[in-house]
Amino acid sequence: MTPPIHLSTADQYYDRLLRWLDLESDAERARLVERRNLRKGADVERTGETIVDVVVTDHRIGLGGRYLLSFRKRRSDAMLPWNRLKVGSPVVVADNGDLRDEGLPGVVSRRTSHQIEVALESWPEGERFRIDLSPDETTRRRQRAAIGQARGLHAAPRRLRDRLLGFDDPRFEEKLPTIRFLAELNPPQQEAVRFALSAKDFAVIHGPPGTGKTTTLAEVIYQAVQAGEKVLACASSNTAVDNLLERLIRTTPGVVRVGHPARVFESLREHTLDEQVGDHPSSRIAADLMKQAESLVRQASKPGRSGEAWRRAGQMRAEARALQNQARSLERQAIRYVLDSADVICTTTTIDDELLGDREFDLVVIDEACQSTEASVWQAVLRAKRLIFAGDHFQLPPTVLSDVAAREGMRDSLMHRLVERFGHNVYRRLTVQYRMNDQIMRFSSEQFYDHSLVADISVRNHLLSDLPGITDLEITHTPAIFIDTAGAGYDEELEPDGLSKRNPQEANVVVALVRKLTTEGLTGDQIAIIAPYAAQVRMLRSRLNLEGLEVDTVDGFQGREKEAVIVTLVRSNERGEIGFLADTRRTNVALTRARRCLIVIGDSATLGGDPFYAAMLQYFESINGYRTVWDESVWQFDHCME
Repeated sequence: MTPPIHLSTADQYYDRLLRWLDLESDAERARLVERRNLRKGADVERTGETIVDVVVTDHRIGLGGRYLLSFRKRRSDAMLPWNRLKVGSPVVVADNGDLRDEGLPGVVSRRTSHQIEVALESWPEGERFRIDLSPDETTRRRQRAAIGQARGLHAAPRRLRDRLLGFDDPRFEEKLPTIRFLAELNPPQQEAVRFALSAKDFAVIHGPPGTGKTTTLAEVIYQAVQAGEKVLACASSNTAVDNLLERLIRTTPGVVRVGHPARVFESLREHTLDEQVGDHPSSRIAADLMKQAESLVRQASKPGRSGEAWRRAGQMRAEARALQNQARSLERQAIRYVLDSADVICTTTTIDDELLGDREFDLVVIDEACQSTEASVWQAVLRAKRLIFAGDHFQLPPTVLSDVAAREGMRDSLMHRLVERFGHNVYRRLTVQYRMNDQIMRFSSEQFYDHSLVADISVRNHLLSDLPGITDLEITHTPAIFIDTAGAGYDEELEPDGLSKRNPQEANVVVALVRKLTTEGLTGDQIAIIAPYAAQVRMLRSRLNLEGLEVDTVDGFQGREKEAVIVTLVRSNERGEIGFLADTRRTNVALTRARRCLIVIGDSATLGGDPFYAAMLQYFESINGYRTVWDESVWQFDHCME
């Protein structure tokens, strides 16, 4: 049995969460101030958290009367710089030339390589603008409130909390339920569903890359709904919530997506609370009342000069207020009806407590739980009778800006801590994967998953050369390749005016490989390039203008896949320093995005001093996937180099 946490330690646990939130808040504010105070002429966009000198090129009115403004660079054909401003990101839009302008808060609602759309409550002042990633203090305020509430729990709710903290072991039904599965699940997926549904307190579904975690989780939710339970389905990111929602709406009626509509995939917006409330009869009446109120306010704004006219204007304003109050009451009724009728409510772990009120759920599911900090999950935990965590603690940890908080443990998720504490007693691992060729999969399986992963027969031996229109050459029928740059003088360098690293010669190899792959028949949308450093991403984006090609950091490709993936590891130095490549969870993500062809470029002399990368090099040799930059007869680099 796991030793319990003493009460004083539990108090210290919550104190530590609050300390981490304070440290993270300070780090975010400091980064925003630093970006805004960079000297004139400096590359303020290099962090990926700011886009400057953009203009409004289009606009439309979105849900709830929000302005949806499209921004482009002043040169309309210029691509946006590499950035971390993703759909759903909180941002501030400010006058580009006025550092005193604190700007307007908004949310990124769409983005392409040339344009970014932001949802705003009002129109910003100015002609040229800057868009900054914004500190999310609303989220932290909600997290602090949840932590305070969790600390003071009593009676039944406290029993779940205490098991999560280690006072008692979690409980499970002795006999697993007999289930009539809706989806065609493999045996490990079926076992995970049964195990999850047998949990009296909490359970973990461990989903390595490509093993159908979302499919399994959707089945758990479907079975719970069939049993008459109410479910809250959460994830740390809007993308993860929408991926789960996309699965649920195929099988499970009564699903509602809560959150800012601009943060939801456009194809799923009919399932949002805003849309469903808008379709309710009470909302249509409320809209008519609001129009009447607006008409009265306009009339009252132009009273005559007589005392009687002023008296009538006052009456009209009072009548308008009454109509507005009546309309809001009807809207609240419609919201309550939609939420009460829902079997499943989908939202991020940043829960709008005012909207959901005091609702509790028979089952709370937290997907991608390893990307959530411990502080961020307590809002969901407090609403649960039972909990299911799903994710993979061998992939990306939560994003943490504060180095101090990271060193103290903020990058360890609650799911990770539970697996470490209770082991196999609380989790089931999915082991059949449907993404990668066996040779691409096997190294990660050996290093992270106890050799347990098995490639399904549908993907086990698939290659690029099996795709229609692809030439059958060595590069298209070799699934996993490492290209060694050792001894070639491909040294890393710091980006000018930046702290991020890049490797121009490795970038040359990447460009050559992309051209080679497209020459043999691949299209841009079948290829991805992953780099651990933002400077390398920026360099490659500036050199490759292929329609559909994606170039991004490891974080940008979590949960994604492509037919061919090129990974440029960047680090090459005489000291053998590998920086944050030492966090092998990030490398695990990069190595498991490819379906049919994985090409890794790196310096064995720099990487080989680390046991993980030494094993990786040995693995590529064992499968005859090791090459060097001098293999010109195969790769023809000299014909493609710039």
